[in-house]
Amino acid sequence: MPCRAARWLHRRLGRRGIFLAIIGIGKTCWGVSFLVDPPSTEGLRLLTQLCSIRHWSWLWIIAGIVTFVSAWLRIGRDRWGFIAALIPPAVWATAYTSAALSGEYSRGGFVAIWYLTSHVGVILWAATVPEHSVPPAPRRARKGKAPS
Repeated sequence: MPCRAARWLHRRLGRRGIFLAIIGIGKTCWGVSFLVDPPSTEGLRLLTQLCSIRHWSWLWIIAGIVTFVSAWLRIGRDRWGFIAALIPPAVWATAYTSAALSGEYSRGGFVAIWYLTSHVGVILWAATVPEHSVPPAPRRARKGKAPS
């Protein structure tokens, strides 16, 4: 039975959709973790001077939900999922870069590069991967004509 469900899910979502679903769940969970047990905010002063890390958690949660929902959309309409997935790591990379340049957090540059490569870079790459596993939409017949 699990194999049947996995095959259905793969047919329904395709490679791009599966990627968006996984990333969406991950981002949502990461944001919820900031609510449940807020992490150290070292290197994030650019963000925390505007509002608390608990407020910033909602950026991850909302982006995760948009990303997950976009997994279920047709190719082309799923672009908002990729855009939403890019926003939180780009914001975090900006904050860590700022902290490194200001001398506030010496590891900030390394953390920023990590976000830019393992998050932003991977998302940008995945957004360009063509979808071969989702069959094309069935052709509709014109009025009065049978489909060919």
